[in-house]
Amino acid sequence: MRNLKELVRQHWDDEPCGTRGIPYPIGSLAYFETIAERRYRLNPHIAEYAQFDRWESKKVLEVGCGVGSDLLRFAQAGAIVTGIDLSERSVMLAKERFHLYKYDGTILQGDAEDMDFEDGTFDLAYSMGVLHHTPDIQKAIKEIYRVTKAGGEICVMLYHQPSLVALQMWLAFGLLKGKPFRSVDDIFATEHESLGTKAYTVDEARRMFSAFRDLRIDTVVTAYDLRYGRDRYLPMWMIRTVPHGFGWNLMVRGVKP
Repeated sequence: MRNLKELVRQHWDDEPCGTRGIPYPIGSLAYFETIAERRYRLNPHIAEYAQFDRWESKKVLEVGCGVGSDLLRFAQAGAIVTGIDLSERSVMLAKERFHLYKYDGTILQGDAEDMDFEDGTFDLAYSMGVLHHTPDIQKAIKEIYRVTKAGGEICVMLYHQPSLVALQMWLAFGLLKGKPFRSVDDIFATEHESLGTKAYTVDEARRMFSAFRDLRIDTVVTAYDLRYGRDRYLPMWMIRTVPHGFGWNLMVRGVKP
């Protein structure tokens, strides 16, 4: 079996995050605009946590920038941006996007577990839905700590359990497959996105990020918790009817001492 990280890279090379089903030529303005529209319609909380406008003239690192949706918004708000991604194809598309929109940014293929930056480089280390895919998440968190300035901030999203998405996955790949005792961890690792994907509890996240101070961990209900089929979602207003503790996104903010 090939190295797990290589399998993760291949998965996101085959289908960069957010690009499934986009009906426009790859790399076109309509292609990128549709990716962004869908991302922020289904994930309106991203802007609340990223706080794009706060980072004007500050150095921002996005760990796992994908095709550059959030990185571009930081750049448009005046941040000095750097993005890394394990996927070569994602990096290529992100570079094309920045060129198309005429913004500057440093975008590199790189590994969250072994970043090629000096200690204390960035004012913000940002990672939205990425670290749960890397085989050694604790190593990646240590790297994020290392490259963040003293007094700098982190904003990280991880997948959460228990959540309605976790329940959906268990129903589809556990109960309905005649395997009611199959663990949610095993289902995520083998059935959801890239091989080895994980989801974490609030307590697990608190332990993993314990080196940071002023730690704030929130759970956020998303459109994916309301999904009832591929690209089929219940109305967004129904998010308000679901207790936050069952949300799919685990949002971690903190400050490096």
